Amino acid sequence: MVSYPSIYYIAAMVKRVSFIILLIVPCLIQAQEKKRLRDYGVKIGVMQPGKLNAITDVTGVKVGHTTLISGDSIHTGVTAILPYDGNIFQMKVPAAAYAGNGFGKLAGSTQINELGNLETPIVLTNTLNVAAGIDALIDYTLNEKGNEKVISVNAVVGETNDGVLNDIRGRHVKKEDVLAALKNATDGPVEEGNVGAGTGTICFGFKGGIGTSSRKLPASLGGYTVGVLAQTNFGGELEVDGVPIGKELGKFNFSNELLNNVDGSCMIIVATDAPLDSRNLMRLAKRAMLGLGKTGGIASNGSGDYAIAFSTNEDVRVPYKSSKKIINIPVLQNDDASPLFMAAIEATEEAIINSLFAAKTTVGFNGKKAEALPLDKVIPLLKKYNSIK
Repeated sequence: MVSYPSIYYIAAMVKRVSFIILLIVPCLIQAQEKKRLRDYGVKIGVMQPGKLNAITDVTGVKVGHTTLISGDSIHTGVTAILPYDGNIFQMKVPAAAYAGNGFGKLAGSTQINELGNLETPIVLTNTLNVAAGIDALIDYTLNEKGNEKVISVNAVVGETNDGVLNDIRGRHVKKEDVLAALKNATDGPVEEGNVGAGTGTICFGFKGGIGTSSRKLPASLGGYTVGVLAQTNFGGELEVDGVPIGKELGKFNFSNELLNNVDGSCMIIVATDAPLDSRNLMRLAKRAMLGLGKTGGIASNGSGDYAIAFSTNEDVRVPYKSSKKIINIPVLQNDDASPLFMAAIEATEEAIINSLFAAKTTVGFNGKKAEALPLDKVIPLLKKYNSIK
């Protein structure tokens, strides 16, 4: 159990409760009303999703959001992903981070790839609040029981730039907001759309957000689960299950003056319970970019497109300290990794589209407006191209 500095934490939360809590309840109601891609009969790929069709289908994974909205100026937040409920620093999980395009700020990525593991939860937020995420993760880790002598923490924080809809220079995400997202993380259904780190994002010229999906391999292929969560804020030409939605709607990048900005970024988190080491997790992370490409994303010059992949399998966790000089860890053979690659591609594609289906029209900073994906036009197009039978 994490112990936070009580006076600081409570005082800060009381200060911000006036608009944070009031926002979270309506968002939960909206999430229940909004249909996801599969609710319309669209099935991305050929593999079956998990029970929740979410990253939390991977046993142990938890997701928490803090959503910050105030007037038109503030539309931002935090999304936290925990690999499992326990002291991650003391029992690290194998991980890898891949840059599809490196115009971004993914704090902690070099140590992940150097040592091959993750020792903190993953925090997603906006570009100018990465420091707040780092500060909170350091507090979170140092205050966990058993970490009393820890003097170095590799905090992992990713971002996208929500500066069109959000007063990003105000740096409204505070340490207590990050701690709140970590504290309220759950292993149930994941709220999507205008929530957490996706509150102020824009994708393919429409309102973007947080999206998630999963795939469950059949027993003959190992029975493993792959789950994906995406924070979408990038451009290109939108395709849904191969249907050229952006082209049909006449809304795609470089088509007119309003849509010339394809920059923004996408953060993709891939979790699996398969016993993979860092090397094969890097290969898994790379496949997430193929999923992004299938949605029409182009990884533009100014887009920071990253994937972090980790394994929750208990047999491959790495202890912080051990009396043994040699650690024997079972890992999946290369030949058996291919089904996981396919699962990651499909789940990433669907997670990105789910973020668009769940998002709501937003009027933001300086009156800038991001329209929700017009489902009244999209659904007939999906039927026209036989994506919906």
